[in-house]
Amino acid sequence: PYNAATQKRYRGINVLILWHAAMRRGYRSPAWVGYHQAQELGGHVKRDEKSTSVVYGSTFVPKEERGKPEEEQQRVPFLKRWIVFNVEQTAALPDRLSRIPEPVPLSDAIAHVEAFLRAVGAQVHHGGDRACYLPALDSIALPEPNAFESAPHYYATSLHEHVHWTGHQSRLDRDLSGRFGTAAYAAEELVAELGAAYLCAQLSIPGRLRHAEYLGSWVKLLRDNQRAVFTAAARATDAATYLSDQGGLAPEPEEAQDEGDEP
Repeated sequence: PYNAATQKRYRGINVLILWHAAMRRGYRSPAWVGYHQAQELGGHVKRDEKSTSVVYGSTFVPKEERGKPEEEQQRVPFLKRWIVFNVEQTAALPDRLSRIPEPVPLSDAIAHVEAFLRAVGAQVHHGGDRACYLPALDSIALPEPNAFESAPHYYATSLHEHVHWTGHQSRLDRDLSGRFGTAAYAAEELVAELGAAYLCAQLSIPGRLRHAEYLGSWVKLLRDNQRAVFTAAARATDAATYLSDQGGLAPEPEEAQDEGDEP
């Protein structure tokens, strides 16, 4: 999802928020816009349309800290909220902003993801019946492509393992030491699943949940730590951005912020 006015992509938890809203309400467009932004673009939000809230992290200095030197002040983090609308909830926007994008032909998407993965350059070995990333060897193991039920399934699985690959200490340095059943393992698998979903969307590869066996551990993780989904979404965005840069995709712009549309 991206902001129609600024053309900047949303990141982290906001991707999940806007995907959920789009799927629940049936929006086909990935473009979103603030109420006042729509007016500035010559359009307007349709009557009685329901907004969607996105969030941004910010900090403030408590009153008791303001008398201290700036370098000694303790800042308190908080989430700030803005409201946005899908462009399908608007009228009279310029055609270039409200046009529903055409799906990329699957053959073109597969050619693109092939070139992308070659450009990333991770060490990948094919064979066996297990897909995994091996941190000690810094390599990805995948079954042969014809062992998968479809080409999109193969590439989505490869993208999942490539997200794990970004966690190596020489790259984004995430904790890859967790064993199955631990919170650290569940957290890293959630990062990989979300990162792969972001990349599937960017590369037009049909994606789906590939690791349903992790659902129970994710539910426990999110119940035990209310911030876990924010952390996982942020790390998944960082991983997807890292791979996008390595693979030569268009650079990630700064996160969209819809100033002026705060409720």
